[in-house]
Parts: sequence; C-alpha cells; structure tokens
Amino acid sequence: MSVKPGTAADLVYRIFDLQRAVRCVAASNVRGQDTGVALQGVLRFVGEGESRATQLAERLGVSAPVLSRHIAELEEQGFVVRRPDPLDGRAQLVALSASGIEKLRTIENQRTATLQGLLQDWTEGDAEETAQTLKKLAESLRTAARAKTAGATNTTTVAEE
Repeated sequence: MSVKPGTAADLVYRIFDLQRAVRCVAASNVRGQDTGVALQGVLRFVGEGESRATQLAERLGVSAPVLSRHIAELEEQGFVVRRPDPLDGRAQLVALSASGIEKLRTIENQRTATLQGLLQDWTEGDAEETAQTLKKLAESLRTAARAKTAGATNTTTVAEE
C-alpha cells in the first residue's frame, strides 16, 4: 500500500506546522530558564544513557563542534559529566550527573503539565491514538533514514538472474 502524492504533501505540511507549534510552546516555556530548547534536547538524549559525544551528535543531527559547545555548557552547569571511554582512550563518554537527572525530570514534568493543559479539549483516546501514530511515523522515518545511510544494496541472487 502506497501513500498518494497529495497525501504525502499534506503530511509534510502538517509535520512542519506541528514543528512550528512545538517550537512556539517550547520557546514560551524556557524563558528565564538556565537551559534553552537546544540544551534541553541534548540533556534529553544524554538522559537516555551514557554514550560517546559522536553518537549523540549523529542522533541529534548536529555537528560535533556544536554538540561539544552544548556539552561544555551543560558540564559547566553541573548537569553532565564526561569520562574517558575505556574502549578507546581518545573518546569520551557523556552521562547525566545527579543534578542533571533532577533537571531532566523537572523539564519533563513541566513539559507534561504544559501539554496536558493545552490539550484540555482532547479525550484520552485522542491522545493515545496520536501518540501511536507519531510513534509509527518516527519509526518509519528512522528506518528509511538508516536504509538510506547504509546505501542501496543489490539483493538479486544468481538464481534470480
């Protein structure tokens, strides 16, 4: 089953519209805080588990120098810690500190409360269905991106030729 071009175009528009709306809400919620939206995003990914900075940069879709500045700022604020990678002494592993764990928990609680307040006219079913649809969309996009990154493979066998 394939998605029609008009439907795909509408979906692209809706995704960008959603991104704009989320940015507006996020921007209004970070005023006066010590971590902006970008740093909160980095904090969230670091919170998923200790990893190399290069892996974080790849997952976030940012360059290594940009991530390095974000990590340095989060480290200065006491939210992340770095240590040498035992498997490769040239690399560093990044993880949340105790205060970083607490900061991330606070941010996520604030975001949850904000969204809950903004969706007062939604039913629980609406929210659950949307969450499942967004999860499916994200998984499809990640799978396609990984396949594209890996490059096209020729799966034709000699028997098929």
